[in-house]
Amino acid sequence: MTGRHLTLDDIADARAYERQRSEFRDHIIELKKKRRVAVGPVVSVVFENRETIRFQIQEMARAERLLSDQAIQTELDTYNPLIPEPGELSATLYVELTSREEMEHWLPRLVGIEQAVRLEIHPAGNGAGPTVISCLVDPDHAAHLTREEVTAAVHFVRFELSAEQVVQFRTGQVALGIDHPAYRESTVLGQDTKDSLLADLEG
Repeated sequence: MTGRHLTLDDIADARAYERQRSEFRDHIIELKKKRRVAVGPVVSVVFENRETIRFQIQEMARAERLLSDQAIQTELDTYNPLIPEPGELSATLYVELTSREEMEHWLPRLVGIEQAVRLEIHPAGNGAGPTVISCLVDPDHAAHLTREEVTAAVHFVRFELSAEQVVQFRTGQVALGIDHPAYRESTVLGQDTKDSLLADLEG
């Protein structure tokens, strides 16, 4: 376990969490404004970090009344792998659909979308083409979420960047794209988003 991973000591018990929940939730809402990227009309990507994952675990423990150390540890074991290490970005991809008609239209068409996410880094100043970094998908998560006929509405992806690519990320223009036969979209990251993600990449 690395220093970034959460432990039982990081998860407040139910009474303590109720006292801090409102302030912590406001903090996470502001944080996610920087770390949520809309890519086209129905997909958004939220880049996770230690704080967003801690909030996820606290909220799950609250909703499901998880009181024992064993129950909390199960959640820690599930979600700790989503906390990025230096040189990594970790993200949750949401297919955001609000009606049965949208689900019937999009979910069969977007099978495999979790394999089609990529970062495109345009290095500053040298006129070179973009550096394209394809996402990686955890096989255990993929096994639970992927079907041949229809995609899930939530996927987990990550990116691994070399030291040189981290420098390019800092100084160049960065876009988050999806290159799927049924969904080709791209969004340039704003400076606030880049700055927040650099905290993950640079450790």
